[in-house]
This record gives sequence, structure tokens and C-alpha cells, in this order.
Amino acid sequence: MAPAFLGRAAHLMSGQYATGADSGGPMLAIEKLSVAYGETLIVRDVDLAVGPGEVVCLMGRNGVGKSTLLKSVMGLLRPRSGRILFEGKDITSASPDKRARAGIGYVPQGREIFPQLTVLENLQVGMMANHARLRDIPDRIYDYFPKLKTLLSRKGGVLSGGEQQQLAIARALVAKPKLLILDEPTEGIQPTVITLIGKVLEDVKREGKVSVLLVEQYIEFASKLADSYSVMEKGSIVIRGTAAELDKEAIKPYLAF
Repeated sequence: MAPAFLGRAAHLMSGQYATGADSGGPMLAIEKLSVAYGETLIVRDVDLAVGPGEVVCLMGRNGVGKSTLLKSVMGLLRPRSGRILFEGKDITSASPDKRARAGIGYVPQGREIFPQLTVLENLQVGMMANHARLRDIPDRIYDYFPKLKTLLSRKGGVLSGGEQQQLAIARALVAKPKLLILDEPTEGIQPTVITLIGKVLEDVKREGKVSVLLVEQYIEFASKLADSYSVMEKGSIVIRGTAAELDKEAIKPYLAF
């Protein structure tokens, strides 16, 4: 049974959502998606797919619609038009908690851990999206992020930015997601933690069990991980291709340098 202190936080991870059998198509398919804030269209007619075990990197300057697109995939924003398919099922109208239960893990920009909960309690909240209802945090989480094991009783709000980012990623991974969404995981993080996060994501990719949709402006970091990439400008995807086709000089004008 989950501890009582997790009650309200667990609402973010609760719910039931049956995904059915794998369809054999993309893990995630975004079709002709448009999203607006009020009357202002932020995401315009976007098509994007993430295959099983694939890492797709979404790049572009600040304010071009990348985070808005991710929030729409997670159900935090309702699109004006278009569809979002997860394992072949239309989840366009599904709530965020149902998407989490379906197997979508989300690490938002700014981390957004629960500051008044301890590291252990934050991880336990993440576990509530796991169908297996594991009783203990899997050892692999501490293998990924050894520092967290020494901080289990510390409140999330007093952690450094790098420690909070490790916690945010660990909280998403502890639920064993099928799709992991990360919004600029290297932003404002010291180089040693960026290297650690890169190694963790390389391990996740190597295992081939998790698809990854990564928003990232640090091109060297992205190029080591991505199988394919898309570049956004003014709410639309203007360049896309495989990692082998990635022309760093061609996309630099679209990034925040």
C-alpha cells in the first residue's frame, strides 16, 4: 500500500488506461497537430513519429513550440486539431494520468519535482504509474544515479539543479515507461551531470525497450543519442532527417546560439 503522504501527488500518476496489443507501427505518432494558447497558434500542423526503441530529437530556438508540443503529447494542453496516437491507440482526448498509466514518462523543462517530498517519496510517486506496483525502488535506478541513494531522506526542494534533474529522470524511469519524453534535460546543468545523463540515456537506448522523444539545443549531446531529428521554426517542422544526415552547420541558424 502506498504511504498516505503520497495521496495528492499520486493523482498525477493514477488512473487506468488500456493500450491493447502493440500495433507494429510507431510507438508515438503525431498527425497534423495544431495547438494554440487562446487565439495564438503555437504549433502548426505538425507530423512526427517515434518508432519502438528509437530516439528522436526535436530542436529549435526557444519559443518555437517545442515544449508546447510535448505538453500536448502528455495531455497537459488540448490541441486545436490533429491526432496523437500511442501504440496505435488515439489518446488525443486522454487525461495526463491515463497517458502516464499507458506508459508515457515525462521530464518537463524545469524538472518540476515535488519540493516538499523527499527524494524517496518523489521516486515512490513515480512508481505509482508502474503496473507491477513494485514495493522497492529498482537497483538499476541507483546504478544510473548513485548520488540519489545518498539523498533519499532529503527534501527535493533543497537539492541542487543537477540533483533535481537526476531525480526527475529517475522518477520517470522508475515507472518503466514505453515512451520517455525529456524537455531540455541539459539546460542549466553542470557538465559532469550532463555527461552522466548522456550515459544513462545511452544505456536506455542500448536496451531498446524505451522510445525517447528528446527536446535539446545542445547539438553535441543530441547527436550522440538521436536516431533521427526534426527542427522546429515558428511552430512547424522545417528540417528533418536521420542522424547520419544531420548537418550541424545547416541547423545552427535554427538554434539558440
